[in-house]
Amino acid sequence: MKIFRSDHYPLPLPAGHRFPVIKYTMLYEQVALFAKGLCVDTPVATTDELLAAHTPNYVQRQLAGLLTPAEERVIGLPWSPELVLRSRASTGATIAACRAALAEGCGVSLAGGTHHAYADHGSGFCVFNDSAVALRVLQRDGAIRRALVIDLDVHQGNGTAHMLRDDPALFTFSMHGRNNFPFTKEASDWDIELDDGCDDAGYFALLAGTLPQLFALAAPDLVIYLAGADSYAGDRLGKLNLSRAGLAERDRQVFAACRRFGVPVAVTMGGGYAEPIAETVAIQAETVRQAVALFG
Repeated sequence: MKIFRSDHYPLPLPAGHRFPVIKYTMLYEQVALFAKGLCVDTPVATTDELLAAHTPNYVQRQLAGLLTPAEERVIGLPWSPELVLRSRASTGATIAACRAALAEGCGVSLAGGTHHAYADHGSGFCVFNDSAVALRVLQRDGAIRRALVIDLDVHQGNGTAHMLRDDPALFTFSMHGRNNFPFTKEASDWDIELDDGCDDAGYFALLAGTLPQLFALAAPDLVIYLAGADSYAGDRLGKLNLSRAGLAERDRQVFAACRRFGVPVAVTMGGGYAEPIAETVAIQAETVRQAVALFG
């Protein structure tokens, strides 16, 4: 098992910007306390890898800093060379985590889950869609035939659903807040929408019955699991009411299902916007701890 870190790619933001960049450094520091020997630096996604899922026009303009102000506003982050490098590293970490999973059973990216990016534009703090890029690269290389994306971030994986919608070999599942961003949803292969205030009991009543069906429908060679910490009751953007213990149990159930069905799993962190941010970090560190306990 390998854990890929990309916290050492800085992202300078304007004063007052609320994107929690510090989360990634804090997360690595927490994970290093119990799994430092598994942590490795991440490779940066190449232009060729990005082009496996994104349009040439978008990739070229993103790399060259030629986005319009309107496009930057949709992403929600101002363009900078550091943003491009960090986004490429996050995508590279997911590709590497997938390869590690295929070789060793599990791989983890301490970033990733940038599921709002589309083939031809970024959105919602997401520049490149790391899951779509990783799966297209693995398909192109003949490393997988079929895959399943289990997206349990509180926000629908709209970009991933749209980018992979015409490929029956890549099954997308998203369990997310009905009344949360994006307000115009895409059609995943399977969507479950949750009402505001959904708690641990309601969440697990849905998840427990869904997981076996997902593996039967998708018959995957690989799972990408977007964990997401933003279903937490204390998340400022989440609108759900899951406890930290409930989120840990969610992760355990997903990992146990992967083990039960014999499918390797690559884990990405997804969103998390609690205040203080240390609560998000603790949730995501626990996700990694659960993976290490079962696969490490």
